[in-house]
Amino acid sequence: MPELSKLAAPLDVGGIRIRNRVFLAPMSGITDEPFRQRAHAHGAGLVVSEMVASGELAKGRAGCDLRIRHSGLPVHMVQLAGREALHMAEGARIAAGEGADIIDINMGCPAKKVTGGYAGSALMLDLDHALSLIEAVIGAVEVPVTVKMRLGWDESALNAPILARRAEQAGVRMVTVHGRTRCQFYQGKADWRAIARVKEAVSIPVVANGDVSSPTEAAEVLDQSGADAIMIGRAHYGAPWMAGSIAAATLEQVAPGIPASGQALADYVVSHYEDMLALYGKESGLRQARKHLGWYLDRHASSVSHEHRKAILTSFEPERVIVLLRDVFSGAPETLSLRSAA
Repeated sequence: MPELSKLAAPLDVGGIRIRNRVFLAPMSGITDEPFRQRAHAHGAGLVVSEMVASGELAKGRAGCDLRIRHSGLPVHMVQLAGREALHMAEGARIAAGEGADIIDINMGCPAKKVTGGYAGSALMLDLDHALSLIEAVIGAVEVPVTVKMRLGWDESALNAPILARRAEQAGVRMVTVHGRTRCQFYQGKADWRAIARVKEAVSIPVVANGDVSSPTEAAEVLDQSGADAIMIGRAHYGAPWMAGSIAAATLEQVAPGIPASGQALADYVVSHYEDMLALYGKESGLRQARKHLGWYLDRHASSVSHEHRKAILTSFEPERVIVLLRDVFSGAPETLSLRSAA
């Protein structure tokens, strides 16, 4: 797949060198510090924080500090969401003060609780206002600013090329486009060809996002969109190594650190679980980790008994959860689904 070869090349984003062109998407409640560290260790070119509400960050709300905290990775990229220019600018200053190398502006989240506050993809309904936020963030920090968007609000307003062009003129250094409208949410198939119109409209790097979970799909999205890089989100559920696996496939290699046996997978899942408890504390960590444990079970041990699954996902005793995880994942490898990027 010759199209894949360019994904192995570094990418310059406003003077920041990104080691390859296969990125982990920002996902609210998912791409926290333990997840990003794993994705980076497996070879993802760039990892992005989960979305941070700029208003809450500016007001010092609890929990925001964990979302923007530097995790020691070579490139620290923080995504901000919001509607108020003052909050977006202040949030950007705070994030940069905490070591953010790149600030990303969320103009693509389709969630009703976000668009209901006229943030996320709702900003694509008012490009003048969207530009005021971009200008406020660029004016507040010295680090590169990027934007993540959708194709538009709905099929009648596919204005991503216009937003991207205006964003570039304002000083944005890269744009990421999810190949769906807001009204599609995650239904149907991402339209990679539509992203090509954004690529044609700008000279800055364009990143294609949506429905990539294998090297074959990565090659297809590059061919259809002409994008400079790809960003992968939901395919990472239960597989933090997905971006790294696709990046490694460009060199006909295997991503580092992927568990290759049931015992290795048990150790991996338990380590992820323990890191989340350490980050959030026992009470919050138990809740935060359950979705990840569920995804690991779905992907790698879907035949686990209902009793085991329920106990793992409802227990308030970390020690018991760890015993159960080892019991489930340490079985014979042939009972597991140790897929990298198949």
